[in-house]
Amino acid sequence: MVNKADLNKARLHRHTRVRGKISGTGECPRLNVFRSAKNIYAQIIDDEKGVTLAAASSLDKEFSGNGGNKDAARKVGEAVAKRAAEKGIEQVVFDRGGYVYHGRVKELAEGAREGGLKF
Repeated sequence: MVNKADLNKARLHRHTRVRGKISGTGECPRLNVFRSAKNIYAQIIDDEKGVTLAAASSLDKEFSGNGGNKDAARKVGEAVAKRAAEKGIEQVVFDRGGYVYHGRVKELAEGAREGGLKF
């Protein structure tokens, strides 16, 4: 019998390992990314207080189109950067969530940088 690796379990293990090294503070919160097959989500989190400061996703009402492609990821990155700027957040630490920095995750990061976030 062929045993297939559980890819989400491996991703969660990578994410846990990375989270041991990075943490968001009030001055430099964490930009977290989660991607599913159909949508992509981004949150800016202050880990000291355990509070989400800003969030955006491809499920938002002002978002239109397919949420599972690179164009959508860039738009979500720009949206989360805009919402962060409204709250006075400029510097963040990027948490790719255990995903490879490629494709939609990379597009979200580049969109956030274009929107004014520094990381």
